[in-house]
Amino acid sequence: MSRAAIRYAKAILDIASTSGKAEAVNNDMKSVLAALAESHELQVFLASPVVRLEAKKNALNEIFVNAQHETKSLFQLLYANKRYEILGAIAKQYGHLYDESIGVEIAKVTTAIPMTPELEAKIRTKIAAMSSKKITMENSVDPSLIGGFILRIGDLQYNASVSSRLNELKREFSN
Repeated sequence: MSRAAIRYAKAILDIASTSGKAEAVNNDMKSVLAALAESHELQVFLASPVVRLEAKKNALNEIFVNAQHETKSLFQLLYANKRYEILGAIAKQYGHLYDESIGVEIAKVTTAIPMTPELEAKIRTKIAAMSSKKITMENSVDPSLIGGFILRIGDLQYNASVSSRLNELKREFSN
């Protein structure tokens, strides 16, 4: 994550919080992330040095016509500073900062296969033991874990993966 994206995200959160629209702007940022995730063309369009800045600004204002004034001000600021390529990073960072400001913590869960309801229930139990805050789970899949999961909340990590257990056994036997 670029330092510039973090600075922009902090600034927009400060402005949105002052005007009482932090949650509405957070919804705008989620829409921006969803649009960028769904449309590779939009990502290429915003990152392209060939496309005129005016066209990028007009496209964003048309796509996000119902966005908050603060979000549209961000588009204008990115236009003035020629930084549209970091819009996705800003939106992602804004979401993290917003969650932090309302006391929500992110739990990053890496599993070997897509999460089943049973595994999710087991992980939520472990999360409750690790943190008393309200938790949002982000799941990613890494087949190299073989089985189980790795849970990260802030700087805490709980590794219940099969691959880590196999590595422990390997270390034991090699000693």
